[in-house]
Amino acid sequence: MDQYTLQYELELGKPWSNPQIYMKLSYPLMKANRIKTPTLFMCARMDFNVPCIGSEQLYQALRSQNIPTELVIYPQQCHSLDRYDFEMDRLQRIKDWIGFYVK
Repeated sequence: MDQYTLQYELELGKPWSNPQIYMKLSYPLMKANRIKTPTLFMCARMDFNVPCIGSEQLYQALRSQNIPTELVIYPQQCHSLDRYDFEMDRLQRIKDWIGFYVK
């Protein structure tokens, strides 16, 4: 069990025993209409700690509101990127995104 899951369960209980608090605290898709900031989502397809589904959902939600957004999914990668070319790509995309949107 991942450490963050253990901490959530100790503080909040199981998700199915207290779904309202989990929805309030940990489901950003339900508040996507409040997001106005251009957002770059990056994830690794095989990441079981932070699955891509959350990024994919928010990406679609922001696109539907015409918020500038980009989604990058690194194939065959887990939580930490282990290929040099993917890591360099990630860093370049972050640099370009900040250079364009942070004035």
